[in-house]
Amino acid sequence: MIVFKQVSKVFPDGTSALEKIGFQINEGEFVFFIGPSGVGKSTIMRLIRREILATEGTIMVLKNNLAEMETKEIPQLRRHVAMCFQDFKLLYDKTVYENVALSLEVKGEGEPEIEKRVAETLKSVGLEKKGNFFPIQLSGGELQRVGIARAIVGKPNILLADEPTGNLDPDSAWEILKLFKEINLANTTVIVATHNVDIVNKFKERVIVLKEGKIVSDEKKGKYEKST
Repeated sequence: MIVFKQVSKVFPDGTSALEKIGFQINEGEFVFFIGPSGVGKSTIMRLIRREILATEGTIMVLKNNLAEMETKEIPQLRRHVAMCFQDFKLLYDKTVYENVALSLEVKGEGEPEIEKRVAETLKSVGLEKKGNFFPIQLSGGELQRVGIARAIVGKPNILLADEPTGNLDPDSAWEILKLFKEINLANTTVIVATHNVDIVNKFKERVIVLKEGKIVSDEKKGKYEKST
């Protein structure tokens, strides 16, 4: 599903974010990328979504060689590779319903289908009674749930989450990760970039550890050592 082969990324200012990394993530996996800020976690997420291109190496996502994709093909890829952000990236002048519906509207779905899918998705994230609320009326945990609903309403194959609990209290963070696991159990591949030690260690999923742009460990049911 996702394959990185000898991938390096050097930005125009000369910053080296990744150095010859390689891994494979199969359909239905739940994977944590861990390590402190600046080790390349977010760069990997951006590469998977084809927001940026690798400097060297090969990246395959859903059988697509990302280096060979035409610009017009990228939106189609992103319909299958959704993203949740630490800062939510919601539209604050739109309601919860409107934020979640937007991605379906862009795809050209009809209103009856949009209503059905949004209702189902809001229920799945526990926000079925908050559709008419505006983001400013919600807690941090609820805002992240709206972001998740927006990401999954289109039924993507892959869900990426970049530090999704970074702005949340411990209880809210735990609830968000449990929600990701439920999404994963519905056969969506979930990839989470984080430095939340407690959550990683409690979930006991596959853990890929990054240090200075290199993979130093890749373990099934891995742990986040605090010295990492």
